[in-house]
Amino acid sequence: MASSNFVDYVKIFCRSGKGGAGSAHFLRSRMTAKGGPDGGDGGRGGDIILRGNKQMWTLLHLKYRKHIFAGDGGNGLGSLKTGADGEDIYLEVPIGTVAKDAETGEMLFEITEDGEEQILIKGGRGGLGNANFKTATNQAPRYAQPGEEGEEGWKILELKILADVGLVGFPNAGKSTLLSTISAAKPKIADYPFTTLVPNLGIVGYRDDKSFVMADIPGIIEGASKGKGLGLRFLRHIERNSVLLFMVPAENLAIRKEYEILLKELEQYNPELLDKRRVLAVTKSDLLDDELKAELSKDLPDIPSVFISSVAQQGLQELKDILWMEINK
Repeated sequence: MASSNFVDYVKIFCRSGKGGAGSAHFLRSRMTAKGGPDGGDGGRGGDIILRGNKQMWTLLHLKYRKHIFAGDGGNGLGSLKTGADGEDIYLEVPIGTVAKDAETGEMLFEITEDGEEQILIKGGRGGLGNANFKTATNQAPRYAQPGEEGEEGWKILELKILADVGLVGFPNAGKSTLLSTISAAKPKIADYPFTTLVPNLGIVGYRDDKSFVMADIPGIIEGASKGKGLGLRFLRHIERNSVLLFMVPAENLAIRKEYEILLKELEQYNPELLDKRRVLAVTKSDLLDDELKAELSKDLPDIPSVFISSVAQQGLQELKDILWMEINK
């Protein structure tokens, strides 16, 4: 995913269509000089609708489309003819797109399936024609309803990456290196913090032609839940991962402490993240001998753990076995 193409947040101004006015028409013909009311109803205003598309992975196509207007409904006509409905606007979005109200921050809905449609902003109803108001005591109503106004407002669309396994760790924990080693993904890798600026997805091959999806989330730093570093921009992607793989490099001997800092950041962002299955990978463990591994193992957190080295190809099959087991629990 090129950083210039991956967009996971857009703010758009939406206006749905106004409903058409009802008609206050009366039947007139050569045979009927003063016929009864025959005004038709106005057409409804157009909706703005989000539709899930599994072929899409970015909101880039909406980044520069800031104003989105649906069509107005047509006015009713004589002979009880209903006005045309306003044109609906369909916005194709990736699976995992969340719609929010920009003013209140309220979550409106989430697109979770291919082809799923949800109305982002609803068009106004068409007004009733005068034929609807005819009664025994009022045979010739000379009024009809105006169309209902459409709605308008700023909406936020956020994308949450959907993956089986999300990589959680500080910058330079070896997440991108692991992803490039066990999948065909080619994330940018370098020896400085925040090399990864966008989430990267990779398909990891497993035994008997099975596979699972792994997401390399940009590195968390202490205080990320309060917006420090890349902060909240990427923590939301972790919400849609089935299993969280915590990665702590072996060169940091306080492995449990670093794991607990990462866990605390997730908890402060969203306590529900603690309900997800967790696995710990101690990376760059080719720097350790067996004696030091045994010593460090005594103080590891009580979750499935494995010592790995992406460069030396150590422990990777064991890691995939553990992840596959956790994904399918």
